[in-house]
Amino acid sequence: MSYIVAATGNQHKLEEYARLLADQDIEVKSLNDYPNYPEPEENGSSFKENASIKAAAASKYCAVPAFADDSGLEVEALDGRPGIYSSRYAPTDAERIAKLLKELEGKENRRARFVCVIAIAFNGEVIETFEGEVTGTILLEPRGENGFGYDPVFQPDGFDKSFAELTGEEKNRISHRANAYAKALEFIEDELAVLGGGF
Repeated sequence: MSYIVAATGNQHKLEEYARLLADQDIEVKSLNDYPNYPEPEENGSSFKENASIKAAAASKYCAVPAFADDSGLEVEALDGRPGIYSSRYAPTDAERIAKLLKELEGKENRRARFVCVIAIAFNGEVIETFEGEVTGTILLEPRGENGFGYDPVFQPDGFDKSFAELTGEEKNRISHRANAYAKALEFIEDELAVLGGGF
């Protein structure tokens, strides 16, 4: 079996990746398998730059192929905020949602998109990046118990439910992470053996 390191310790992301890879002969390790891993500083100015920083650092430290994603929410009326600062917008998910809804008070345009960029690296060098997105609308209040982050207030186009009201399977068919991953999956399958996976 080939394996690759997901440069994250975020359990929610790891669960999504496990579902996305359920039908593949690829084992995903995480940074939880490398307890002394030194986290790099995410000082990029874009999702692509931050994903690349994380993937390159993990592949060099772990000495196997690695991938990382950087993702976030871009809201039109907020000039693209919170963007790359989505996870740092406030201390907790609930506070981040509250801050977002407060900033959108009185604004008619509630259009937004989730963006995800996946970077794949080996030996400390980024080999390829893949971007996915899903567009939708920010709701007036949170709905649903599934998902994480801004999922309770994001209603994807074509649905009458928030991300947090969809099942994991439903979300994985349309999410920004799934879209980016679909683009990356064929590359991973074709290149892992060449890059040294499976040893």
